[in-house]
Amino acid sequence: MKALVEMMHAGAAARRPRVVAQVLGLVLSCALTSACAEAPRRVISLDLCTDWMLARHLPRVQVAALSPLHRRYPVAWVGSDWPHHDGSLEQVLARKPDLVITGQYNALTLRRRLAALGVRVVVLPLPQRLGEVSSYENALLAAVGQAPRPPKAIPRPVTLGDHPRLLLLGANAIGTGRGTLEDDVITQAGWANAVNRRGHVALDMEQLVRRPPDAVLWAAPRHAAQANRFGEHPVLRQVIPSQRWLSSDYWPWQCPGPWTWDLVEQLSAWRQQLR
Repeated sequence: MKALVEMMHAGAAARRPRVVAQVLGLVLSCALTSACAEAPRRVISLDLCTDWMLARHLPRVQVAALSPLHRRYPVAWVGSDWPHHDGSLEQVLARKPDLVITGQYNALTLRRRLAALGVRVVVLPLPQRLGEVSSYENALLAAVGQAPRPPKAIPRPVTLGDHPRLLLLGANAIGTGRGTLEDDVITQAGWANAVNRRGHVALDMEQLVRRPPDAVLWAAPRHAAQANRFGEHPVLRQVIPSQRWLSSDYWPWQCPGPWTWDLVEQLSAWRQQLR
């Protein structure tokens, strides 16, 4: 599963001013009204990214339920004992939420039906660039009645002469290209993205063998053996030395959040080791 699928990136540049305006509107509505003082007590999430953001920022007693995706794609730091719903209108309403929160591409029908029934629904626009991550986080904090955090200063790009080409390899032979949040992370850490096309693209083995990247970052779930066969192909392993195969936790690449800055630091450290 790729949280930021190709559909999410189509037309991202055209949407960016609107996304920023929506995020700022959420934050300002908290700052200029009494919304911050009246924190919701029964918050429900409808997608994986908001699951993780709520688990990161709220005490469990304030969360009425996470989405079913939380159990389908578990992470170690969010226990399986968190309450969850099955994605149906009936179960969500049964939890009596005073706030339902979701990302812009998820649960479209469900959130429309909830809003029509008078449930407060907040839709968070997904950041498309690294500089939008702090605004995304603050939009969620505003919605749940917390004060905004100071914007995270974007670290200076690593400058060590040349920029080695890094391939971010996901499941099912999908590479992450230009115009994505992941691309911002890669280039901010001093690498060049080995995928020249925009968005998430299907990789071609012959092209990779003809012009292999300087390093590959394996960002696919370990349990998805079928989906990972491309990355385990012996030809690819021959042309890219074993020490140039990097690995990190799968989940931080799937959703933006405060952990995105850790990815920049991790890639930056690897880049400096490559000198």
